[in-house]
Amino acid sequence: MPVKFRVSDDLPDKPGVYLMRDIENKVIYVGKALSLKKRVKSYFNSSKQPIKTKTMMKHFQGFEYIITDTEKEALILESNLIKKYRPRYNVRLKDDKRYPYIKITNEGYPRILFTRTLRDDGGVYYGPFTDVKAVKKTIKFVESLFKIRDCKKMDGPCLNFQINLCSAPCEGKITRKSYSEIVDKVNLFFEGKYREIMEMLDDIMKEASLNHEYEKAAVIRDQIDSIKDLMEKQKVSFTGGLDQDIVAISINGKIACAVVFSIREGKIMGKDDFFLSGVENRGANKILAAFLKQYYSGPRIIPAEIFLEYEPDESKLIADWLADKRGDRLNLNIPKKGTEYRLVQMAARNAESIKNQKKNLINALFELKKYLQIPTIPRHIEAFDVSNISGKLAVGSLVVFENGLPKKNHYRKYRLKKTGPDDYAMMEEVLKRRYMRLSREQGIYPDLVLVDGGRGQVNVALKVLKDLNMDMPVIGLAKGFEHIFIPQISSPIILRPESEALHLLQRVRDEAHRFAITYHKKIRSNEVDRSELDEIKGVGKKRKMRLLRHFGDLNEIRKASVAELREVKGINRNLAISIYKHLRMDDQRFN
Repeated sequence: MPVKFRVSDDLPDKPGVYLMRDIENKVIYVGKALSLKKRVKSYFNSSKQPIKTKTMMKHFQGFEYIITDTEKEALILESNLIKKYRPRYNVRLKDDKRYPYIKITNEGYPRILFTRTLRDDGGVYYGPFTDVKAVKKTIKFVESLFKIRDCKKMDGPCLNFQINLCSAPCEGKITRKSYSEIVDKVNLFFEGKYREIMEMLDDIMKEASLNHEYEKAAVIRDQIDSIKDLMEKQKVSFTGGLDQDIVAISINGKIACAVVFSIREGKIMGKDDFFLSGVENRGANKILAAFLKQYYSGPRIIPAEIFLEYEPDESKLIADWLADKRGDRLNLNIPKKGTEYRLVQMAARNAESIKNQKKNLINALFELKKYLQIPTIPRHIEAFDVSNISGKLAVGSLVVFENGLPKKNHYRKYRLKKTGPDDYAMMEEVLKRRYMRLSREQGIYPDLVLVDGGRGQVNVALKVLKDLNMDMPVIGLAKGFEHIFIPQISSPIILRPESEALHLLQRVRDEAHRFAITYHKKIRSNEVDRSELDEIKGVGKKRKMRLLRHFGDLNEIRKASVAELREVKGINRNLAISIYKHLRMDDQRFN
Protein backbone atom coordinates (compact mmCIF):
# COMPACT_ATOMS: atom_id res chain seq x y z
CA MET A 1 0.00 0.00 0.00
CA PRO A 2 1.32 3.47 -0.84
CA VAL A 3 2.23 5.65 2.13
CA LYS A 4 1.17 9.30 2.15
CA PHE A 5 3.49 12.01 3.46
CA ARG A 6 3.18 15.74 4.01
CA VAL A 7 5.40 18.18 2.17
CA SER A 8 9.02 17.74 3.22
CA ASP A 9 12.37 19.27 2.25
CA ASP A 10 13.89 15.80 2.00
CA LEU A 11 12.00 14.26 -0.90
CA PRO A 12 12.56 10.50 -1.37
CA ASP A 13 14.41 9.11 -4.37
CA LYS A 14 11.59 6.62 -4.95
CA PRO A 15 8.68 6.17 -7.39
CA GLY A 16 5.40 7.83 -6.58
CA VAL A 17 2.76 10.43 -7.36
CA TYR A 18 2.76 14.13 -6.47
CA LEU A 19 -0.17 16.59 -6.25
CA MET A 20 0.38 20.30 -6.90
CA ARG A 21 -2.04 22.65 -5.11
CA ASP A 22 -2.95 26.34 -5.44
CA ILE A 23 -3.59 28.96 -2.76
CA GLU A 24 -7.12 27.57 -2.21
CA ASN A 25 -5.63 24.08 -1.65
CA LYS A 26 -7.22 22.90 -4.89
CA VAL A 27 -5.32 20.22 -6.84
CA ILE A 28 -4.12 21.81 -10.10
CA TYR A 29 -1.81 19.03 -11.33
CA VAL A 30 -1.16 15.35 -10.68
CA GLY A 31 2.07 13.77 -11.89
CA LYS A 32 4.03 10.56 -11.42
CA ALA A 33 7.74 9.96 -11.22
CA LEU A 34 10.29 7.18 -11.09
CA SER A 35 12.15 9.45 -8.66
CA LEU A 36 10.01 11.94 -6.74
CA LYS A 37 13.12 13.83 -5.65
CA LYS A 38 14.39 14.47 -9.19
CA ARG A 39 11.00 15.13 -10.78
CA VAL A 40 9.67 17.61 -8.24
CA LYS A 41 13.03 19.40 -8.15
CA SER A 42 12.79 20.01 -11.89
CA TYR A 43 9.75 22.28 -11.40
CA PHE A 44 11.93 24.83 -9.63
CA ASN A 45 14.48 25.10 -12.44
CA SER A 46 12.84 28.04 -14.26
CA SER A 47 15.28 28.07 -17.18
CA LYS A 48 14.16 24.66 -18.45
CA GLN A 49 10.41 24.87 -17.90
CA PRO A 50 7.95 24.76 -20.83
CA ILE A 51 5.36 27.57 -21.10
CA LYS A 52 2.53 25.52 -19.60
CA THR A 53 4.64 24.58 -16.56
CA LYS A 54 5.66 28.20 -16.02
CA THR A 55 1.99 29.23 -16.08
CA MET A 56 1.08 26.48 -13.61
CA MET A 57 3.88 27.41 -11.21
CA LYS A 58 2.51 30.96 -10.97
CA HIS A 59 -0.50 29.38 -9.19
CA PHE A 60 1.55 26.86 -7.20
CA GLN A 61 1.29 27.12 -3.40
CA GLY A 62 2.20 23.67 -2.12
CA PHE A 63 2.20 19.96 -2.83
CA GLU A 64 2.01 16.51 -1.31
CA TYR A 65 3.22 13.16 -2.54
CA ILE A 66 2.47 9.46 -2.29
CA ILE A 67 5.27 6.88 -2.43
CA THR A 68 4.58 3.69 -4.39
CA ASP A 69 6.53 0.46 -4.71
CA THR A 70 6.84 0.60 -8.51
CA GLU A 71 6.46 3.03 -11.39
CA LYS A 72 3.59 0.89 -12.68
CA GLU A 73 1.75 1.36 -9.39
CA ALA A 74 2.41 5.11 -9.69
CA LEU A 75 0.89 5.10 -13.19
CA ILE A 76 -2.33 3.50 -11.91
CA LEU A 77 -2.56 5.90 -8.97
CA GLU A 78 -1.86 8.92 -11.18
CA SER A 79 -4.70 7.96 -13.52
CA ASN A 80 -7.14 7.46 -10.63
CA LEU A 81 -6.24 10.79 -9.02
CA ILE A 82 -6.63 12.67 -12.32
CA LYS A 83 -10.13 11.20 -12.64
CA LYS A 84 -10.91 12.14 -9.05
CA TYR A 85 -9.62 15.73 -9.01
CA ARG A 86 -9.77 16.66 -12.73
CA PRO A 87 -6.80 19.06 -12.31
CA ARG A 88 -6.69 22.11 -14.53
CA TYR A 89 -3.21 21.46 -15.94
CA ASN A 90 -3.56 17.75 -16.71
CA VAL A 91 -4.84 16.27 -19.96
CA ARG A 92 -8.36 15.19 -18.99
CA LEU A 93 -10.70 12.75 -20.66
CA LYS A 94 -14.18 14.24 -21.00
CA ASP A 95 -16.47 11.20 -20.94
CA ASP A 96 -19.85 12.94 -20.47
CA LYS A 97 -22.01 11.76 -23.37
CA ARG A 98 -23.58 8.93 -21.42
CA TYR A 99 -23.71 6.42 -24.26
CA PRO A 100 -25.56 3.19 -23.46
CA TYR A 101 -23.68 0.16 -22.17
CA ILE A 102 -24.67 -3.40 -21.36
CA LYS A 103 -23.73 -4.44 -17.83
CA ILE A 104 -23.39 -7.91 -16.30
CA THR A 105 -23.93 -7.26 -12.59
CA ASN A 106 -21.62 -8.47 -9.81
CA GLU A 107 -24.20 -10.54 -7.90
CA GLY A 108 -24.55 -14.13 -6.82
CA TYR A 109 -26.97 -14.62 -9.71
CA PRO A 110 -26.01 -11.81 -12.12
CA ARG A 111 -28.46 -9.81 -14.24
CA ILE A 112 -28.06 -8.07 -17.59
CA LEU A 113 -28.76 -4.34 -17.36
CA PHE A 114 -28.96 -1.31 -19.62
CA THR A 115 -26.87 1.54 -18.19
CA ARG A 116 -25.27 4.84 -19.13
CA THR A 117 -22.86 4.96 -16.19
CA LEU A 118 -19.55 3.11 -15.82
CA ARG A 119 -18.62 2.25 -12.23
CA ASP A 120 -15.88 0.26 -10.53
CA ASP A 121 -18.43 -2.02 -8.87
CA GLY A 122 -17.18 -5.39 -10.04
CA GLY A 123 -19.65 -5.51 -12.94
CA VAL A 124 -18.62 -6.28 -16.52
CA TYR A 125 -19.48 -3.60 -19.10
CA TYR A 126 -19.87 -3.91 -22.87
CA GLY A 127 -20.11 -0.98 -25.24
CA PRO A 128 -20.45 1.84 -25.75
CA PHE A 129 -23.28 1.57 -28.26
CA THR A 130 -25.12 4.27 -30.19
CA ASP A 131 -28.54 2.67 -30.77
CA VAL A 132 -30.58 2.53 -27.54
CA LYS A 133 -33.37 0.42 -29.06
CA ALA A 134 -30.88 -2.11 -30.39
CA VAL A 135 -29.19 -2.41 -26.97
CA LYS A 136 -32.49 -3.02 -25.18
CA LYS A 137 -33.57 -5.50 -27.85
CA THR A 138 -30.26 -7.36 -27.50
CA ILE A 139 -30.65 -7.56 -23.71
CA LYS A 140 -34.14 -9.06 -24.09
CA PHE A 141 -32.84 -11.52 -26.68
CA VAL A 142 -29.94 -12.67 -24.49
CA GLU A 143 -32.10 -12.90 -21.35
CA SER A 144 -34.58 -15.15 -23.14
CA LEU A 145 -31.86 -17.11 -24.95
CA PHE A 146 -29.97 -18.02 -21.76
CA LYS A 147 -32.89 -17.66 -19.29
CA ILE A 148 -31.19 -14.97 -17.20
CA ARG A 149 -33.18 -13.44 -14.34
CA ASP A 150 -34.29 -9.81 -14.72
CA CYS A 151 -35.95 -9.24 -11.31
CA LYS A 152 -34.38 -6.91 -8.74
CA LYS A 153 -35.50 -9.00 -5.79
CA MET A 154 -35.41 -12.78 -5.79
CA ASP A 155 -38.75 -13.23 -4.03
CA GLY A 156 -40.34 -16.20 -5.75
CA PRO A 157 -40.87 -17.43 -9.33
CA CYS A 158 -42.37 -14.79 -11.61
CA LEU A 159 -44.20 -14.88 -14.91
CA ASN A 160 -40.91 -15.24 -16.81
CA PHE A 161 -40.32 -18.63 -15.19
CA GLN A 162 -43.86 -19.74 -16.00
CA ILE A 163 -43.37 -18.91 -19.69
CA ASN A 164 -39.89 -20.51 -19.73
CA LEU A 165 -37.88 -17.26 -19.99
CA CYS A 166 -36.08 -17.53 -16.64
CA SER A 167 -34.20 -20.35 -14.87
CA ALA A 168 -35.70 -19.23 -11.49
CA PRO A 169 -32.64 -19.20 -9.22
CA CYS A 170 -34.95 -17.61 -6.62
CA GLU A 171 -36.67 -21.00 -6.20
CA GLY A 172 -33.50 -23.05 -6.35
CA LYS A 173 -34.37 -24.36 -9.82
CA ILE A 174 -30.71 -23.91 -10.83
CA THR A 175 -27.50 -24.11 -8.83
CA ARG A 176 -25.16 -21.15 -8.53
CA LYS A 177 -22.46 -23.14 -10.37
CA SER A 178 -24.77 -23.90 -13.31
CA TYR A 179 -25.99 -20.30 -13.42
CA SER A 180 -22.37 -19.07 -13.38
CA GLU A 181 -21.60 -21.32 -16.36
CA ILE A 182 -24.51 -19.73 -18.24
CA VAL A 183 -23.20 -16.24 -17.39
CA ASP A 184 -19.83 -17.29 -18.84
CA LYS A 185 -21.63 -18.00 -22.11
CA VAL A 186 -23.35 -14.62 -21.91
CA ASN A 187 -19.95 -12.94 -21.59
CA LEU A 188 -18.69 -14.87 -24.61
CA PHE A 189 -21.78 -13.73 -26.50
CA PHE A 190 -21.16 -10.03 -25.78
CA GLU A 191 -17.48 -10.48 -26.65
CA GLY A 192 -18.64 -11.70 -30.06
CA LYS A 193 -17.26 -15.22 -29.58
CA TYR A 194 -20.29 -16.90 -31.12
CA ARG A 195 -18.46 -19.93 -32.54
CA GLU A 196 -16.97 -20.78 -29.15
CA ILE A 197 -20.45 -20.62 -27.58
CA MET A 198 -21.92 -22.84 -30.28
CA GLU A 199 -19.19 -25.44 -29.81
CA MET A 200 -19.88 -25.51 -26.07
CA LEU A 201 -23.64 -25.70 -26.62
CA ASP A 202 -23.23 -28.41 -29.24
CA ASP A 203 -21.31 -30.59 -26.76
CA ILE A 204 -24.00 -30.05 -24.09
CA MET A 205 -26.77 -30.83 -26.61
CA LYS A 206 -25.12 -34.11 -27.68
CA GLU A 207 -24.64 -35.14 -24.05
CA ALA A 208 -28.29 -34.34 -23.27
CA SER A 209 -29.40 -36.38 -26.26
CA LEU A 210 -27.27 -39.38 -25.18
CA ASN A 211 -28.89 -39.14 -21.73
CA HIS A 212 -32.35 -39.10 -23.36
CA GLU A 213 -32.93 -35.50 -22.14
CA TYR A 214 -34.60 -34.60 -25.40
CA GLU A 215 -36.41 -31.51 -24.11
CA LYS A 216 -33.12 -30.01 -22.87
CA ALA A 217 -31.43 -30.91 -26.16
CA ALA A 218 -34.22 -29.20 -28.12
CA VAL A 219 -33.84 -26.01 -26.06
CA ILE A 220 -30.09 -25.93 -26.71
CA ARG A 221 -30.66 -26.65 -30.42
CA ASP A 222 -32.92 -23.57 -30.57
CA GLN A 223 -30.22 -21.51 -28.83
CA ILE A 224 -27.66 -22.58 -31.42
CA ASP A 225 -30.05 -21.72 -34.26
CA SER A 226 -30.71 -18.27 -32.73
CA ILE A 227 -26.98 -17.53 -32.55
CA LYS A 228 -26.50 -18.73 -36.14
CA ASP A 229 -29.22 -16.34 -37.27
CA LEU A 230 -27.51 -13.50 -35.42
CA MET A 231 -24.14 -14.30 -37.00
CA GLU A 232 -25.66 -14.13 -40.46
CA LYS A 233 -26.99 -10.64 -39.71
CA GLN A 234 -23.59 -9.23 -38.74
CA LYS A 235 -23.03 -6.36 -41.13
CA VAL A 236 -19.34 -5.60 -40.59
CA SER A 237 -16.75 -8.35 -40.37
CA PHE A 238 -13.15 -9.05 -41.30
CA THR A 239 -11.19 -12.22 -41.94
CA GLY A 240 -9.45 -13.78 -38.97
CA GLY A 241 -10.22 -13.80 -35.26
CA LEU A 242 -9.30 -10.20 -34.49
CA ASP A 243 -9.50 -9.07 -30.87
CA GLN A 244 -8.38 -5.46 -31.01
CA ASP A 245 -8.96 -1.81 -30.18
CA ILE A 246 -8.14 0.79 -32.81
CA VAL A 247 -7.23 4.19 -31.31
CA ALA A 248 -6.60 7.50 -33.07
CA ILE A 249 -6.47 11.12 -31.89
CA SER A 250 -6.90 14.40 -33.77
CA ILE A 251 -5.41 17.49 -32.10
CA ASN A 252 -5.77 21.18 -32.92
CA GLY A 253 -4.81 23.79 -30.32
CA LYS A 254 -7.12 23.42 -27.33
CA ILE A 255 -9.25 20.70 -28.95
CA ALA A 256 -8.40 17.00 -29.08
CA CYS A 257 -10.72 14.16 -30.06
CA ALA A 258 -9.99 10.45 -29.60
CA VAL A 259 -11.85 7.69 -31.45
CA VAL A 260 -11.83 4.01 -30.42
CA PHE A 261 -13.07 1.11 -32.56
CA SER A 262 -13.63 -2.09 -30.53
CA ILE A 263 -13.16 -5.22 -32.65
CA ARG A 264 -13.97 -8.64 -31.22
CA GLU A 265 -13.81 -11.90 -33.18
CA GLY A 266 -13.21 -9.90 -36.34
CA LYS A 267 -16.33 -7.75 -35.98
CA ILE A 268 -16.65 -4.08 -35.08
CA MET A 269 -18.60 -4.30 -31.82
CA GLY A 270 -18.53 -0.62 -30.88
CA LYS A 271 -17.21 2.83 -31.70
CA ASP A 272 -16.85 5.76 -29.35
CA ASP A 273 -15.35 9.23 -29.37
CA PHE A 274 -14.04 11.35 -26.51
CA PHE A 275 -12.86 14.91 -26.13
CA LEU A 276 -9.82 15.80 -24.05
CA SER A 277 -9.15 19.09 -22.31
CA GLY A 278 -5.88 20.54 -21.05
CA VAL A 279 -4.07 19.55 -24.27
CA GLU A 280 -2.65 22.93 -25.29
CA ASN A 281 1.16 23.01 -25.53
CA ARG A 282 1.30 19.23 -25.11
CA GLY A 283 3.00 16.84 -27.49
CA ALA A 284 0.85 14.32 -29.37
CA ASN A 285 2.71 11.40 -27.72
CA LYS A 286 1.94 12.74 -24.23
CA ILE A 287 -1.73 13.32 -25.11
CA LEU A 288 -2.07 9.78 -26.49
CA ALA A 289 -0.42 8.33 -23.37
CA ALA A 290 -2.75 10.33 -21.10
CA PHE A 291 -5.78 9.11 -23.05
CA LEU A 292 -4.75 5.44 -22.90
CA LYS A 293 -4.12 5.61 -19.15
CA GLN A 294 -7.47 7.24 -18.38
CA TYR A 295 -9.52 5.26 -20.92
CA TYR A 296 -8.34 1.83 -19.77
CA SER A 297 -8.27 2.63 -16.05
CA GLY A 298 -12.05 2.14 -15.93
CA PRO A 299 -13.99 -1.14 -16.07
CA ARG A 300 -13.39 -1.85 -19.77
CA ILE A 301 -12.61 -4.98 -21.73
CA ILE A 302 -8.89 -4.90 -22.61
CA PRO A 303 -8.12 -6.65 -25.92
CA ALA A 304 -5.02 -8.60 -26.89
CA GLU A 305 -3.88 -5.86 -29.29
CA ILE A 306 -4.22 -2.08 -29.44
CA PHE A 307 -3.33 -0.41 -32.74
CA LEU A 308 -2.23 3.23 -32.73
CA GLU A 309 -1.14 5.93 -35.19
CA TYR A 310 2.14 6.54 -33.35
CA GLU A 311 3.94 5.46 -30.21
CA PRO A 312 2.75 7.08 -26.96
CA ASP A 313 5.00 8.25 -24.17
CA GLU A 314 5.84 5.46 -21.72
CA SER A 315 4.59 2.86 -24.20
CA LYS A 316 6.37 -0.08 -22.52
CA LEU A 317 5.10 0.91 -19.07
CA ILE A 318 1.54 1.29 -20.38
CA ALA A 319 1.71 -2.06 -22.22
CA ASP A 320 2.98 -3.85 -19.10
CA TRP A 321 0.24 -2.27 -16.96
CA LEU A 322 -2.50 -3.26 -19.43
CA ALA A 323 -1.09 -6.80 -19.70
CA ASP A 324 -1.25 -7.12 -15.90
CA LYS A 325 -4.80 -5.78 -15.87
CA ARG A 326 -5.82 -8.11 -18.69
CA GLY A 327 -4.09 -11.11 -17.11
CA ASP A 328 -2.51 -12.03 -20.42
CA ARG A 329 -0.08 -10.63 -22.98
CA LEU A 330 -0.92 -7.38 -24.75
CA ASN A 331 0.69 -5.60 -27.69
CA LEU A 332 0.70 -1.90 -28.57
CA ASN A 333 1.28 -1.78 -32.32
CA ILE A 334 1.76 0.96 -34.91
CA PRO A 335 0.77 -0.70 -38.23
CA LYS A 336 2.34 0.50 -41.48
CA LYS A 337 0.18 -1.47 -43.93
CA GLY A 338 -2.66 -3.95 -44.22
CA THR A 339 -6.12 -4.09 -42.63
CA GLU A 340 -5.00 -2.70 -39.28
CA TYR A 341 -3.35 0.31 -40.95
CA ARG A 342 -6.54 1.06 -42.90
CA LEU A 343 -8.58 0.79 -39.70
CA VAL A 344 -6.28 3.21 -37.86
CA GLN A 345 -6.58 5.66 -40.75
CA MET A 346 -10.37 5.29 -40.70
CA ALA A 347 -10.39 6.03 -36.96
CA ALA A 348 -8.13 9.05 -37.57
CA ARG A 349 -10.51 10.41 -40.22
CA ASN A 350 -13.41 9.96 -37.80
CA ALA A 351 -11.50 11.81 -35.07
CA GLU A 352 -10.65 14.66 -37.45
CA SER A 353 -14.27 14.98 -38.60
CA ILE A 354 -15.69 14.93 -35.05
CA LYS A 355 -13.08 17.43 -33.86
CA ASN A 356 -13.98 19.82 -36.71
CA GLN A 357 -17.68 19.48 -35.90
CA LYS A 358 -16.93 20.31 -32.26
CA LYS A 359 -14.83 23.30 -33.30
CA ASN A 360 -17.64 24.57 -35.55
CA LEU A 361 -20.16 24.18 -32.72
CA ILE A 362 -17.94 26.11 -30.31
CA ASN A 363 -17.53 28.89 -32.88
CA ALA A 364 -21.30 28.93 -33.47
CA LEU A 365 -22.05 29.32 -29.75
CA PHE A 366 -19.61 32.21 -29.42
CA GLU A 367 -21.10 33.84 -32.52
CA LEU A 368 -24.62 33.52 -31.09
CA LYS A 369 -23.62 35.30 -27.89
CA LYS A 370 -22.24 38.16 -29.98
CA TYR A 371 -25.03 38.48 -32.55
CA LEU A 372 -27.95 37.99 -30.14
CA GLN A 373 -26.50 40.36 -27.53
CA ILE A 374 -27.07 37.89 -24.70
CA PRO A 375 -25.04 37.81 -21.44
CA THR A 376 -23.70 34.23 -21.62
CA ILE A 377 -22.69 31.66 -24.22
CA PRO A 378 -25.94 29.75 -25.01
CA ARG A 379 -24.76 26.28 -23.99
CA HIS A 380 -28.31 25.31 -22.91
CA ILE A 381 -30.98 26.19 -25.50
CA GLU A 382 -34.69 25.35 -25.21
CA ALA A 383 -36.86 25.62 -28.34
CA PHE A 384 -40.66 25.47 -28.80
CA ASP A 385 -43.10 24.84 -31.64
CA VAL A 386 -46.83 24.03 -32.01
CA SER A 387 -48.72 21.97 -34.58
CA ASN A 388 -52.44 21.66 -35.35
CA ILE A 389 -55.08 21.41 -38.09
CA SER A 390 -57.24 24.52 -38.06
CA GLY A 391 -56.80 24.66 -34.30
CA LYS A 392 -57.78 21.00 -33.82
CA LEU A 393 -55.63 18.21 -32.37
CA ALA A 394 -53.18 20.88 -31.18
CA VAL A 395 -49.84 19.81 -29.75
CA GLY A 396 -46.67 21.54 -28.60
CA SER A 397 -43.04 20.52 -28.42
CA LEU A 398 -39.98 21.38 -26.36
CA VAL A 399 -36.49 20.33 -27.48
CA VAL A 400 -33.25 20.92 -25.59
CA PHE A 401 -29.76 21.43 -27.01
CA GLU A 402 -26.66 21.44 -24.82
CA ASN A 403 -23.34 22.61 -26.23
CA GLY A 404 -24.90 22.58 -29.69
CA LEU A 405 -26.12 18.97 -29.52
CA PRO A 406 -29.63 17.58 -28.87
CA LYS A 407 -30.42 16.15 -25.42
CA LYS A 408 -33.31 13.91 -26.41
CA ASN A 409 -33.96 12.62 -22.89
CA HIS A 410 -34.94 16.21 -22.00
CA TYR A 411 -37.46 16.62 -24.84
CA ARG A 412 -41.11 17.14 -23.85
CA LYS A 413 -44.39 17.00 -25.79
CA TYR A 414 -47.70 18.61 -24.85
CA ARG A 415 -51.32 17.87 -25.79
CA LEU A 416 -52.77 21.39 -25.79
CA LYS A 417 -56.09 22.46 -24.32
CA LYS A 418 -56.43 25.60 -26.48
CA THR A 419 -58.87 25.28 -29.39
CA GLY A 420 -59.34 27.38 -32.49
CA PRO A 421 -56.68 28.54 -34.96
CA ASP A 422 -54.71 30.73 -32.53
CA ASP A 423 -50.99 29.95 -32.67
CA TYR A 424 -50.18 32.67 -30.13
CA ALA A 425 -52.53 31.17 -27.52
CA MET A 426 -51.10 27.70 -28.16
CA MET A 427 -47.51 28.93 -27.82
CA GLU A 428 -48.49 30.72 -24.61
CA GLU A 429 -49.90 27.49 -23.16
CA VAL A 430 -46.78 25.48 -23.97
CA LEU A 431 -44.46 28.10 -22.49
CA LYS A 432 -46.58 28.50 -19.34
CA ARG A 433 -46.72 24.78 -18.71
CA ARG A 434 -42.96 24.42 -19.20
CA TYR A 435 -41.78 27.34 -17.11
CA MET A 436 -44.37 27.10 -14.33
CA ARG A 437 -43.10 23.58 -13.74
CA LEU A 438 -39.44 24.66 -14.00
CA SER A 439 -40.15 27.39 -11.45
CA ARG A 440 -41.87 24.93 -9.06
CA GLU A 441 -39.05 22.41 -9.34
CA GLN A 442 -36.37 25.13 -9.12
CA GLY A 443 -34.69 23.73 -12.20
CA ILE A 444 -31.82 25.22 -14.20
CA TYR A 445 -32.87 28.07 -16.49
CA PRO A 446 -31.81 27.88 -20.14
CA ASP A 447 -29.25 30.31 -21.55
CA LEU A 448 -31.56 30.96 -24.51
CA VAL A 449 -35.24 30.38 -25.36
CA LEU A 450 -36.05 29.99 -29.06
CA VAL A 451 -39.62 30.09 -30.42
CA ASP A 452 -40.58 29.11 -33.95
CA GLY A 453 -41.98 32.33 -35.40
CA GLY A 454 -41.53 36.07 -35.51
CA ARG A 455 -42.15 39.14 -33.38
CA GLY A 456 -45.58 37.98 -32.20
CA GLN A 457 -44.28 34.67 -30.79
CA VAL A 458 -41.37 36.49 -29.12
CA ASN A 459 -43.78 38.90 -27.42
CA VAL A 460 -45.88 35.98 -26.17
CA ALA A 461 -42.76 34.37 -24.65
CA LEU A 462 -41.67 37.64 -23.02
CA LYS A 463 -45.12 38.08 -21.46
CA VAL A 464 -45.13 34.53 -20.05
CA LEU A 465 -41.67 34.94 -18.52
CA LYS A 466 -42.55 38.36 -17.10
CA ASP A 467 -45.71 36.98 -15.46
CA LEU A 468 -43.60 34.23 -13.88
CA ASN A 469 -40.85 36.66 -12.77
CA MET A 470 -38.32 34.81 -14.88
CA ASP A 471 -35.55 36.50 -16.85
CA MET A 472 -34.15 34.59 -19.83
CA PRO A 473 -33.05 35.70 -23.32
CA VAL A 474 -35.75 35.02 -25.94
CA ILE A 475 -35.49 35.00 -29.74
CA GLY A 476 -37.73 33.98 -32.64
CA LEU A 477 -36.59 32.38 -35.89
CA ALA A 478 -39.08 32.83 -38.73
CA LYS A 479 -39.19 30.32 -41.58
CA GLY A 480 -38.67 31.47 -45.13
CA PHE A 481 -36.29 34.40 -44.93
CA GLU A 482 -34.73 33.01 -41.69
CA HIS A 483 -35.00 36.34 -39.91
CA ILE A 484 -34.01 36.39 -36.23
CA PHE A 485 -36.17 38.51 -33.93
CA ILE A 486 -34.78 39.73 -30.61
CA PRO A 487 -36.48 42.06 -28.10
CA GLN A 488 -33.71 44.67 -28.03
CA ILE A 489 -34.12 45.91 -31.60
CA SER A 490 -37.14 46.49 -33.84
CA SER A 491 -35.59 45.16 -37.06
CA PRO A 492 -34.80 41.47 -37.47
CA ILE A 493 -31.21 40.22 -37.55
CA ILE A 494 -30.15 38.68 -40.86
CA LEU A 495 -27.12 36.39 -40.69
CA ARG A 496 -25.07 35.21 -43.65
CA PRO A 497 -26.47 31.96 -45.16
CA GLU A 498 -23.12 30.24 -44.48
CA SER A 499 -23.01 31.37 -40.82
CA GLU A 500 -22.40 28.51 -38.35
CA ALA A 501 -24.52 30.41 -35.80
CA LEU A 502 -27.48 30.49 -38.20
CA HIS A 503 -27.03 26.81 -39.04
CA LEU A 504 -27.17 25.93 -35.35
CA LEU A 505 -30.37 27.95 -34.79
CA GLN A 506 -31.92 26.30 -37.85
CA ARG A 507 -31.07 22.84 -36.53
CA VAL A 508 -32.63 23.66 -33.17
CA ARG A 509 -35.77 25.22 -34.72
CA ASP A 510 -36.18 22.38 -37.24
CA GLU A 511 -35.81 19.77 -34.51
CA ALA A 512 -38.58 21.44 -32.47
CA HIS A 513 -40.75 21.47 -35.62
CA ARG A 514 -39.97 17.81 -36.40
CA PHE A 515 -40.77 16.73 -32.84
CA ALA A 516 -44.10 18.62 -32.87
CA ILE A 517 -45.10 17.25 -36.28
CA THR A 518 -44.21 13.68 -35.26
CA TYR A 519 -46.40 13.93 -32.16
CA HIS A 520 -49.22 15.56 -34.13
CA LYS A 521 -49.14 12.75 -36.70
CA LYS A 522 -49.34 10.21 -33.90
CA ILE A 523 -52.39 11.97 -32.42
CA ARG A 524 -54.04 12.10 -35.84
CA SER A 525 -53.24 8.45 -36.42
CA ASN A 526 -54.84 7.52 -33.09
CA GLU A 527 -57.90 9.57 -34.06
CA VAL A 528 -58.08 7.66 -37.32
CA ASP A 529 -57.51 4.28 -35.69
CA ARG A 530 -60.23 4.77 -33.08
CA SER A 531 -63.16 6.48 -34.76
CA GLU A 532 -66.95 6.15 -34.71
CA LEU A 533 -66.74 6.59 -38.48
CA ASP A 534 -65.48 3.00 -38.74
CA GLU A 535 -69.01 1.80 -37.94
CA ILE A 536 -70.55 3.55 -40.98
CA LYS A 537 -70.91 1.45 -44.11
CA GLY A 538 -69.17 3.06 -47.06
CA VAL A 539 -66.64 5.02 -44.98
CA GLY A 540 -63.27 3.39 -45.47
CA LYS A 541 -59.84 4.57 -44.37
CA LYS A 542 -59.40 7.07 -47.23
CA ARG A 543 -62.80 8.71 -46.75
CA LYS A 544 -62.26 8.78 -42.99
CA MET A 545 -58.93 10.59 -43.49
CA ARG A 546 -60.56 13.10 -45.87
CA LEU A 547 -63.33 13.82 -43.38
CA LEU A 548 -60.88 14.34 -40.52
CA ARG A 549 -58.61 16.56 -42.61
CA HIS A 550 -61.56 18.64 -43.78
CA PHE A 551 -63.25 19.12 -40.39
CA GLY A 552 -60.35 18.64 -37.96
CA ASP A 553 -61.91 16.13 -35.58
CA LEU A 554 -64.97 13.96 -34.97
CA ASN A 555 -66.87 16.63 -33.02
CA GLU A 556 -66.79 19.00 -35.99
CA ILE A 557 -67.95 16.21 -38.32
CA ARG A 558 -70.86 15.56 -35.95
CA LYS A 559 -71.90 19.23 -36.19
CA ALA A 560 -71.78 19.32 -40.00
CA SER A 561 -74.92 19.37 -42.18
CA VAL A 562 -75.43 16.96 -45.06
CA ALA A 563 -74.54 19.73 -47.50
CA GLU A 564 -71.30 20.40 -45.63
CA LEU A 565 -70.47 16.70 -45.56
CA ARG A 566 -70.94 16.52 -49.33
CA GLU A 567 -68.19 19.10 -49.78
CA VAL A 568 -65.65 16.39 -48.89
CA LYS A 569 -64.24 14.55 -51.89
CA GLY A 570 -65.74 11.07 -52.30
CA ILE A 571 -68.83 11.75 -50.12
CA ASN A 572 -72.04 11.61 -52.18
CA ARG A 573 -75.56 12.53 -50.99
CA ASN A 574 -76.53 9.04 -49.80
CA LEU A 575 -73.28 8.54 -47.88
CA ALA A 576 -73.55 12.05 -46.39
CA ILE A 577 -77.05 11.18 -45.13
CA SER A 578 -75.76 7.90 -43.64
CA ILE A 579 -72.96 9.73 -41.81
CA TYR A 580 -75.35 12.44 -40.60
CA LYS A 581 -77.91 9.93 -39.34
CA HIS A 582 -75.32 7.74 -37.64
CA LEU A 583 -73.66 10.60 -35.80
CA ARG A 584 -76.87 12.45 -34.87
CA MET A 585 -79.17 9.46 -34.45
CA ASP A 586 -82.42 11.43 -34.96
CA ASP A 587 -85.10 11.98 -37.64
CA GLN A 588 -84.45 15.41 -39.08
CA ARG A 589 -85.25 16.60 -42.60
CA PHE A 590 -82.30 16.42 -44.93
CA ASN A 591 -81.20 18.93 -47.53
